[in-house]
Amino acid sequence: MKVTPVVLCGGSGSRLWPLSRSGFPKQFLVLSGTESLFQQTLRRIFPVDEQGYVLNTPLIVTNEEHRFLALEQYRELHHGEAIYLLEPEGRNTAPALTLAALQATEGSEDSLLVVMPADQTVKDDQAFMGSLCRCLSAAQRGDMLTMGVKPTRPETGFGYIKRAAKDAGSFGDYEVEAFTEKPNLELAMDYMSGGRHTWNSGIFVVLASRWLQLLQEFRPDIKRATESAWQGRLTDQRFIRPSKELFAHIPSESIDYAVMEKCPGTEFGVRVVPLDAGWNDLGAWESVWMTSDQDANGNVAKGDTVIVDTKDSLVFATSRLVATVGISDLVVVETADAVLVARRDASQEVKKVVQSLESQNKRDVHLLHRKVQRPWGWYDSLEEADNFKVKRILVNPGASLSLQKHAHRAEHWIVVRGTAEVTCAEKKFTLNQNESTYIPVGVVHRLTNTGGVDLEMIEVQSGSYLGEDDIVRLEDNYGRVEAGGL
Repeated sequence: MKVTPVVLCGGSGSRLWPLSRSGFPKQFLVLSGTESLFQQTLRRIFPVDEQGYVLNTPLIVTNEEHRFLALEQYRELHHGEAIYLLEPEGRNTAPALTLAALQATEGSEDSLLVVMPADQTVKDDQAFMGSLCRCLSAAQRGDMLTMGVKPTRPETGFGYIKRAAKDAGSFGDYEVEAFTEKPNLELAMDYMSGGRHTWNSGIFVVLASRWLQLLQEFRPDIKRATESAWQGRLTDQRFIRPSKELFAHIPSESIDYAVMEKCPGTEFGVRVVPLDAGWNDLGAWESVWMTSDQDANGNVAKGDTVIVDTKDSLVFATSRLVATVGISDLVVVETADAVLVARRDASQEVKKVVQSLESQNKRDVHLLHRKVQRPWGWYDSLEEADNFKVKRILVNPGASLSLQKHAHRAEHWIVVRGTAEVTCAEKKFTLNQNESTYIPVGVVHRLTNTGGVDLEMIEVQSGSYLGEDDIVRLEDNYGRVEAGGL
């Protein structure tokens, strides 16, 4: 049987600010080990081809803003190709899964879809694979399967699944009796003691054709609207883009609300397989603390830290030394442009900080890090004041910025490592280490790394307006002629 991984890669992860930003959300962060949550999600399912299944090309559902992050992080896995389905805007998980199902049934084929959020962590990959194989076996009968995580605490931030009081099926699967959204503490404690409730992992296994049938039964409006946007799709070498205009008319709904919660008690049953693999969705900094290795005093420290008389705290440093003295039960997260200090048990409320920053409309610290990833490399904004900005820029070997011009700023380029090919108006020339050039306002220009090593340079911008939207692209290797910013 063919198995198609479907990775849902949307969301901004605002509760993990300041490390998570809408331009670089939590699924692309490396919170432990050497791989991001997105990469761990994919790596977790790759061994399914060793269990007697045929692994199809993964389907990654993300958005325009994150497409190059997903592309680059998948490339780092060295596992063939992937198909990227780009949502013009977020419409929740039901339309996202429907896009994947429509792609999976192209050419009248069918496949078992393994639908996984990209922002979860699992400690025991072998146990996860065991539960996944039971789901796959049961799903071949036409059932829709989900994984239920055995609660380890009365958690009020997760949804719950109640299984029927019947013996397990032949694959260790149980009939689902009801879904419950985030309960209060008293109800969560009752769920733990009752033994029939599990956390809702948000992981689903279903035949692509079955999902489309379920959606037609319970939310034909979503199916109809998504099919219309899919029919108007545009496809290039890397990405599939549904019609932007038609996609905006799709009702925004989750998989749970649209279908799962409506199935119990009908002929379209849903079944749950227990999952005991150290699962967590890392919805807040307290979850990061709970799932990380703690020292003898209950602390989790990452980066350049000095911890004195500190207990049960998370200290996360990314760009400088962070020291703590005499604190307990706190979260301290430092980035190059922001610092968060919060009570650990209040970390769910970090989203209010992001909301406040959005309402101020004075800065973009909720949107981007100081160091911004681009398909050609990255730039780091080192200094900015009236009429000038200083950036450190790295261009990958063989990569090129767009052919562009600016209406309000001039640029001075100084090469500090590697070799740059510069296009400036009608001229094309090479800059080596310790050489520089000047790009006047309004002049068409381009920067290319034709060498085999990283190109690093310092850019000094000067002018009346220095925003990233002061770029007019004329040519681009990454399909961004219509987009603003580097």
